[in-house]
Amino acid sequence: MSLTSRANRTSAPGVLERLPLRTAEWILSAEARSAQAARALVGAELRRWGAMRLVDDCSLIVSELATNAIRHGGTAFSLRLGSDGSWVYGEVFDAGDGLPCQAPGDHDATGGRGLLIVSLLADDWGVVSADGGGKTVWFVTGLGGEPEAS
Repeated sequence: MSLTSRANRTSAPGVLERLPLRTAEWILSAEARSAQAARALVGAELRRWGAMRLVDDCSLIVSELATNAIRHGGTAFSLRLGSDGSWVYGEVFDAGDGLPCQAPGDHDATGGRGLLIVSLLADDWGVVSADGGGKTVWFVTGLGGEPEAS
């Protein structure tokens, strides 16, 4: 699926038909240390929820999205997670202008691979422009998985 078609959707199909049993939300500042904080928050929350198999992928996805929000949004950003125990839906909102776009993978580049990483780890993801400015980058991972015992 192309980025263009993903950007026109507001959520992964079928995922939110099953409402999350657990949710969490944080607001983080536009400082470099917030990407590390976001990783730690996601890891701790998913462990608390018993979603151990999704911790590594979700932590890395959120780290990439938080870094983009800090670098390109330049404002505080919000991070939300929801899960039914088998999948995790997450989103990062920032008030910055412009929409992210996936760059071609350049093996010699020192940056610019964040959305490539997201696309490889997430089952689905996309971008939605917010009314009044800003955007939400969302992802879902763990589709097709069984809920973990908590």
